[in-house]
Amino acid sequence: MPIPRIPTRTELVDHLVKTRIAGQVATPRENNLSHYRQLANGVRNFWLGLELGDRWADEQDVLAVMAERVGVNDDPEYRYGQDTIDPELTVDALDRMAARLRKAADGHQRVLFATGHPGGLLDVHRTVAGALRAAGCDIVVIPDGLQTEEGYVMQFADVAVLEHGATLWHTHSGEPMRQILTALERTARDLPDLVVADHGWAGYAGQHGIDSVGYADCNDPALFLAESEGTLQVAVPLDDHVVSPRYYDPMVTYLLAEAGLR
Repeated sequence: MPIPRIPTRTELVDHLVKTRIAGQVATPRENNLSHYRQLANGVRNFWLGLELGDRWADEQDVLAVMAERVGVNDDPEYRYGQDTIDPELTVDALDRMAARLRKAADGHQRVLFATGHPGGLLDVHRTVAGALRAAGCDIVVIPDGLQTEEGYVMQFADVAVLEHGATLWHTHSGEPMRQILTALERTARDLPDLVVADHGWAGYAGQHGIDSVGYADCNDPALFLAESEGTLQVAVPLDDHVVSPRYYDPMVTYLLAEAGLR
């Protein structure tokens, strides 16, 4: 559902709802609550590269943040059925991300892009990386030869990803980002000024003290908790794998326009 020009805020909200990037999303309520519970119980796969300690041990506190920052139903007794992402909150977060991208462009900063959800978000990151390069930013090239227990840390179209069995791999882990940052430090290369990512790639970078912005689904609460604590600069709520990656195009067009990059 491409929009050939820069969408207005109202047009973008309408598009997000029609494509189920926001509004009534595909992720069911029971899946959301299960993930909030597992994060609260200390299952580290749901911490997305962050160190949350015991600060979020009550799943009701997690739900309250998700209702505030994402727009999921705030009723703890609502346990099954459809859940929601408020598209107005999505656009608000895109505006905040745009401001940070503008700062990167104005300062010709070093920016690292990465995704743990390549099936949905690889092209989103690629397009933003291209716009920042055109604005004079240095897009970080990751060191060669990195790997984790899940696979190899690679870079395609300016975006760091995990490759496993000749396939780009979906991962929540922060370990790939740890490998990149450790390798940069080991080889005396400058760390990025900004990381634009999702999942554990964004979480670990923020935990490491690097400015980090990213995207997260309503069943991935860790990045929103990190944003609420100031560890992450921006977490944009959206469904991170809709029917077609092309559905994100109007969102990216809006983001780049707000950042002054198109």
